[in-house]
Amino acid sequence: MKTKYRHLLGLGRSSVVAVRSRLAAAASVVALLVVALTGAATGAATAAPQVPTAPQASTASQLPQVSQAAPVSAADAVPGWVCPGTAIPDGWVISLRDANGCNGAGSWFMQPAQDGMWICATSPIPAGYVLTMHTPNGCNANIDTWFMQLPVDGQYVCAGSPIPTGYVLTGHMDQGCNGIGSWFEVVARAGEYICPGVPVPPGFRTDAYNAAMCSGLGGWYLLPA
Repeated sequence: MKTKYRHLLGLGRSSVVAVRSRLAAAASVVALLVVALTGAATGAATAAPQVPTAPQASTASQLPQVSQAAPVSAADAVPGWVCPGTAIPDGWVISLRDANGCNGAGSWFMQPAQDGMWICATSPIPAGYVLTMHTPNGCNANIDTWFMQLPVDGQYVCAGSPIPTGYVLTGHMDQGCNGIGSWFEVVARAGEYICPGVPVPPGFRTDAYNAAMCSGLGGWYLLPA
């Protein structure tokens, strides 16, 4: 992914509470997705059904959110505490919260992104990273927190995690990522079966459908374009 992001922090506690309330529904949403897909996919090598919504959409509202606004230069950025409404530069994340900061409005700790760190639900997800673990009681404030890593070939990522360019999802575990649901992510190769709704990487195309693939959700055979 080459898109650059920035993010504006929420304006108070209400946004944090809203994120937590939506988390409670996330696991049931993923479960409904599994039931709907497995109910339509019986047998093997059958005619392919209509491709459903990409799997990451099922919990996107619970994930750190990104903005499509013009990027902010990080040239003068310094790690430290910032108040709600502060623009977060591209490539930076929010990793901690202080509920008493900014005269009671709450402050957030901003720092450069790095491989293997926990980020708050209010943080942007810098391009090229994936989310591999989740806890609802982190960020020094008992709010949703996600473990962010650089992608590797053959790892489980949380439902809603970005799919980096050149990677695909080939398996699913509905109770992974602390109940959110997780997807097995690999480097795209000819001969893989990719899960429903996964974007087809450049240089590839899909062919036969097999209902037994992607942990029973069904999958499309990947071939060179």
